[in-house]
Formats: sequence, C-alpha cells, structure tokens
Amino acid sequence: MNVAVMIEQRLRRGLRPLHLEVRDESERHVGHPGATSGGGHYRAVIVSEAFEPMTLLERHRAVNEILRDLFGPRIHALALKTLTPAEWSRKES
Repeated sequence: MNVAVMIEQRLRRGLRPLHLEVRDESERHVGHPGATSGGGHYRAVIVSEAFEPMTLLERHRAVNEILRDLFGPRIHALALKTLTPAEWSRKES
C-alpha cells in the first residue's frame, strides 16, 4: 500500500479530521543521506477538533504516536501543520 495512503487512513481513524492533506515530497529529497535506507519525506495538514485542548507540541506528539511504527522503515521525515477548526477558518479568511 502507498505510504501516503497509509498515513491518511491512520490519521482519519485517529483524529477524525475536518480537513486532511498528505503529500509525498520524497522526490524533492532524492539522494538525501538520511533517507537512503528507509522511508520518504511527507507533509501533512491536519484540521481536527481533537487538537482543541492541546498545545502545538501535544498535537505533534499525538500525530507521531498514531504513526509511530511507520517512522524509520516508511517515514524518514514528516512536516506537520496541525490546526483546530477555528485556527483553520481564520487562515482561510
């Protein structure tokens, strides 16, 4: 299964996001020494009510926990933008 799809499925189950974007940016990092033996580079934008009571660090930890076993063999790097619905609506305005 495509790793970006795996990431998306797990985040949908774990966070029930109102908006989710997962992009595979591995092609931008071809030859990157840290990724030669394992996973690729991904970027995710996640908008979820689950983030309401959390600090930014707690949000990132929650995402990392959901994807924990993918780090190393399938994910080398994951850039995150984690937003509450209110933060997302201000961004969109």
